[in-house]
Amino acid sequence: MQDIYSRHGVDADAAQLRMKKLMAEEGLPYGNRTHTYNSRLAQELGAWVATLEGFDDFHDAVFRAYFVDARNISDENVLIDVANSVGLPEAETRKVLSERLFKDAVDADWAKSHEYGVTGVPTYISQGYGVVGAQSFENLAQFLDKIGASRN
Repeated sequence: MQDIYSRHGVDADAAQLRMKKLMAEEGLPYGNRTHTYNSRLAQELGAWVATLEGFDDFHDAVFRAYFVDARNISDENVLIDVANSVGLPEAETRKVLSERLFKDAVDADWAKSHEYGVTGVPTYISQGYGVVGAQSFENLAQFLDKIGASRN
């Protein structure tokens, strides 16, 4: 991970500490990540799961696998294990991954992101305003206030 961060002039240890602090402030678990994995297959699987009930459970399970347990979410077997953990049918999960059934949907999402100038995740864009990267609750609240979103 140090290589990736250093290419962008970012101190990996400082970034790790910042994330741990942000996560702790929100009561979210966060492990000691030593690697960054390509999330493309996880995104494709997530696009499929979004068409089903239980998407939040899958999303939470992938989050935990990557950010807490430091699992390689570019590995199909890891994704199948995560999908199994939330009760998704294994045969369908394998088919979605092996046949890349949601590749075009993710390609379309990426194309739209490039049009908007997205450079990192998460990114929130609305009404000409945007916030990039992991943010504190206060920063997200300011963003929502700026765009006139109602609070519940």
